[in-house]
Amino acid sequence: MAATETGSPAETEALAAGLAECLHPGDVVLVSGELGAGKTTFVRGAARALGVQVPVTSPTFTIARRYEDGNLPVSHLDLFRLEGLDGEEPDLLADELGADRVAFVEWPEHGGPDLGAATVAAHVHLEHLGGDRRRVIIET
Repeated sequence: MAATETGSPAETEALAAGLAECLHPGDVVLVSGELGAGKTTFVRGAARALGVQVPVTSPTFTIARRYEDGNLPVSHLDLFRLEGLDGEEPDLLADELGADRVAFVEWPEHGGPDLGAATVAAHVHLEHLGGDRRRVIIET
């Protein structure tokens, strides 16, 4: 487990880029932290390192975004809205956690047992320390 403090969004993105260098198709990165902790900023940095050129934004209302323009396909999921919701499409997560892509999952605790079969490459936890400062804990 490595804990690092960052002082800007660019530093948080650079830390994520370092993690992205170790990722392979089929890997899943679970990204947790409170609202505003910098989860999407972290994912943006990793996605850029994987070659994604288009804007990387939070999929809060769509649950998932796919980025196909990089070195390999990337899925970015935000499961915040899934908490307490019944009747979601059962294959929703399976489609995004494929062996052909790297997936980043924000709010993984809301995914429940549907994440059970995923190959988790890293757990990332972000804490807001005030201003642009973040503590980022990466467990691989």
